Amino acid sequence: MTLSSRFLLLSLTVLSGASALSVSPAHAATSDSAEVAALRREMAEMRHEMLSMRSELRHRNTFPTNHDGRPASDRGEAHSWRNAHAAAHTPNDYNGAPEAGIGFNQQAKINYHASGDGRPASDRGITSSWEDFKRASADTEVVQVGGMKIGFPNGRPTLQSEDGKYAFSIGLAFHEDFGGFMGVSPRAGEAKGKFNSFTSNARRLRIPFTFRYKDWVANITPDFGAGNNDGTVGLYEANLNYAGLRNTILTVGYFQPRVTEEDSESSNEFEFMERPGITDIVRNIAASDARFSIGGLHYEKRWWIGAYFTGQQFGGRNASGYYGGDGAVSDSQTGGTFRVAGRPVATKDWDLHLGLSAISAFKPNNGTHGRSFTLSQRPEVNLGEDSLLGTGAITNVSQVWAAGPEVGLRWKSLVIKSEYYHIGVNRSRNASGQSLDNLNFGGWYVAANYTLFGTPRAYNYKEGAFAAPGVKESQEFNPATGHWGALEITGRYSETDLNSQPNSSTGVRGGNQIVWSGGLNWYPNRHFRVMLDYNHFIDQRTKNDGLVNIAGRNGNSVAARVQAAF
Repeated sequence: MTLSSRFLLLSLTVLSGASALSVSPAHAATSDSAEVAALRREMAEMRHEMLSMRSELRHRNTFPTNHDGRPASDRGEAHSWRNAHAAAHTPNDYNGAPEAGIGFNQQAKINYHASGDGRPASDRGITSSWEDFKRASADTEVVQVGGMKIGFPNGRPTLQSEDGKYAFSIGLAFHEDFGGFMGVSPRAGEAKGKFNSFTSNARRLRIPFTFRYKDWVANITPDFGAGNNDGTVGLYEANLNYAGLRNTILTVGYFQPRVTEEDSESSNEFEFMERPGITDIVRNIAASDARFSIGGLHYEKRWWIGAYFTGQQFGGRNASGYYGGDGAVSDSQTGGTFRVAGRPVATKDWDLHLGLSAISAFKPNNGTHGRSFTLSQRPEVNLGEDSLLGTGAITNVSQVWAAGPEVGLRWKSLVIKSEYYHIGVNRSRNASGQSLDNLNFGGWYVAANYTLFGTPRAYNYKEGAFAAPGVKESQEFNPATGHWGALEITGRYSETDLNSQPNSSTGVRGGNQIVWSGGLNWYPNRHFRVMLDYNHFIDQRTKNDGLVNIAGRNGNSVAARVQAAF
């Protein structure tokens, strides 16, 4: 008998007894009034009805009924009824489960699996097929509460429905840089420039939000860092993706199209704090962060290909835009990117990467200076310093393009890679009808990286690039057990030439920059990293950066980064 039935029977019994005591025969004998006689008849009828209801309640609890009100059999149906109602029974202390699937104080189901080789999470929203997402969810710790699951697929906190159709995840890419410059003294007639002996910069403060329904994925990633100078809030990406085709991701929205090997790596995986100068210039022609893009990529274990049609960057038509805009744009830029990469050698000890990247601004913005374009670069460190390399605004530009090869080689714990890019600027006639020669620039780099301890870098065929070292959970930093995470040493030579016909009246003297770099990267676990970089830079003079570099400028920088990645 349930608690509610017992309570009702008790109430009826009390009321029945009270009615009997309220009208006694002695009292009836002393009163001949019509009102008392009528009251006695009504109370007698109520007592009769209460006895009937009590009998019916006892019968129902002894012989449970089906959902349609018919009595259940004394075997199978009664047994099923008791089992079904026992699960929904609310105990006397009210700490049970009043509805199936909603748990209060019930034990959560926990599944735990190894989290792979412990490489850092991406700095952007993670886009994958529904099948890949379910596999990643199965390879992580999952806490199931009712019909929801909470876990860390791909190292990122994620809330999802039990079947994984619906999911929401939130990530973090936090890069805090600090350091300074040495020996950057101005020469005669030059301004000192912004080369602090010590300063800091929130290089990236991205919080990726990812919303999933099956194979449809939306990513929104605000950025609370400002690239070269913190203090401005902007957008890194806002895009819609479809990943339902085999090993294919189709994208529309503000996005970072993948072009060059360095640009295809997540910033959480860089060998140095910044990309080589030439790849950073190339990506900014028609790709880079928060670029409106329509396109897609496809990958296999031995090759990768991607192409995008691109437009302006986020804020490109705003004079105070996050990435530097122009409020006078009357015709926005259009462009495109293409990248293909192969992996002809793929063994346990060896990986060979070969690739080709191409990018073009089919037509630059038509803004304050007409159709113009500017190429510039800092000395491969971003602490808010001045650029020592720059073309200034090149006017009468009809098209800007770049193309070049990629090559990379991994042997066990050693990774060597190099890229070269040629940049072409096609120009139309000037206002007086003079024909202007096309301009040509270029640059290259070579880098070497060696993992001293920890899981070494590996090839990520989904990005067509090399992934960061990994720290397995059993190898995380813990001096008590003799584990120190992962440590790598890296070096790079980089050269960028922005001179084209420098002695001609229609040419450009943008300067030539050489940077020698060395660094150490320590990963105590997959979510955190500490970087230390040293750069020695040599810059030829340029005509296009005001008074900072009119005679050439050399110098050194030492910078560090603390990184958190989820």
